[in-house]
Amino acid sequence: MDLREYIAALRKRWYLVAALTLVGTFFGVYQAESAEPQYRATSKAFVSLSRGANTQELVQGTTYTQSLVQSYVALATMPVVLDPVIQELHLPVSARALAGSITAATPLNTVIIEISATTSDAALAADISNAVAQHLSETITDLSPESGAAETVRVDVVAPAVPPSFPVSPNKRLLVLVGFIGGLVAGVALAVVRGLFDTRIRSGTDIGQVTDAALLGTIPVLRGRMGRAVTAIAPRSVASESYRRLQTNLQFLDASAPVQCIVMTSSVGGEGKSTTSINLALAIAEKDLRVLLVDADMRRPAIADYCNLEGSAGLTTILIGKAELHDVVQSWAQPTLDVLTLGEVPPNPSQLIGSRPMQMLLTRMREDYDFIVLDAPPLLPVADATILARLCDGAVVVANCQKVHRGQLSDALATLESVEARCLGVVANRVRATADESYYGHRVRNSLFGRFRANLASRRDRSARQPKTSAPDIPTLQPVPDSGRDE
Repeated sequence: MDLREYIAALRKRWYLVAALTLVGTFFGVYQAESAEPQYRATSKAFVSLSRGANTQELVQGTTYTQSLVQSYVALATMPVVLDPVIQELHLPVSARALAGSITAATPLNTVIIEISATTSDAALAADISNAVAQHLSETITDLSPESGAAETVRVDVVAPAVPPSFPVSPNKRLLVLVGFIGGLVAGVALAVVRGLFDTRIRSGTDIGQVTDAALLGTIPVLRGRMGRAVTAIAPRSVASESYRRLQTNLQFLDASAPVQCIVMTSSVGGEGKSTTSINLALAIAEKDLRVLLVDADMRRPAIADYCNLEGSAGLTTILIGKAELHDVVQSWAQPTLDVLTLGEVPPNPSQLIGSRPMQMLLTRMREDYDFIVLDAPPLLPVADATILARLCDGAVVVANCQKVHRGQLSDALATLESVEARCLGVVANRVRATADESYYGHRVRNSLFGRFRANLASRRDRSARQPKTSAPDIPTLQPVPDSGRDE
């Protein structure tokens, strides 16, 4: 990943960063508020010689004292000093436990011993510090060698401890800051790691990293109930313009060999191939071309439900010889658009797809229509789409940018290549918009006012397209309720 991809991963998963930062901050606040306050009291003792006859003896005594003061510091936390303190203050702890709350140190090049006691009680901390200093003085006196009738070393408490007014811990600001930084770092790390291991297709750029096939179009996320046929219901929307750009790219894909019959497929189910087939057929029909939309998915047919058409007779009815093409096609939405539903689901889809009647039917379709769009099953689960792709001019693979993984798309395209079927290109479906595209098109929003405007515009467009002849009426286009499937 380069810097741009790292930034994209953080922008996409900003909620993880924000959530973990909040969790870390709240944890820091909890630690700061729940921790018991600790108070520290410090007393200071001065170590000196008890006597000296002249200056030279004083200098030698000072040197002697400085050499012993570090030993006296260690002595302050030993049981010989702490046991009397425990007895004097009636403390319910052992000498070893009390030593953990006491620190003794001496500033550099001095003979002063600083004794600090830390407890949850300010007064008790001062009492312990003073008691330790007092008993340390007595212990040093007992252990020091005597010279003549007087002791050699003496320890005097020069600064008794007083109860502190403020606790030394917890440092609430520091705990909150550490929690905030820890949560932020954890959130950034998790976002980056998920970005590294996320192999899903997210945009047209990701598709270009998987295959050299042309990116024919980019379809934004469709919301609400008008996504099945947004080109007819909301013709001025951004999504409708996306399908028109797809139609234009197919038109100029190869000037020497114009495309007439295509197979719409995907890597796996639920990527939006049926929705793309419907809207592409509507966009082509706007050019006054005779268009036939065929439901060739003999596993999970969806065109009849999405278009609100009769589905009892259709493609399979023709293939078994019980009807002709003109008997079962249905006009829908536009005068130049016909739809051939599947009919009954057959028990042998693969045999019917590759049969001689299917080839003859495709030849007949080419003679009667300017453009044929076949909605086929996904490539990876079954082989139907690869068979149809060889019979037609090629296949268009729909890639759902919120579902399909790079490996799945790569395997699907390899499936077409293995049977020498032509891949016309890839369509990036359900791409999240990065800007408010409102120059020529209007974004269809999932709001009451947006749906009202879209329905009003669709009624006007249908009224303008109604033929002024005595021909049978075209079925009225109604938004199909979203059942959760996205074929």
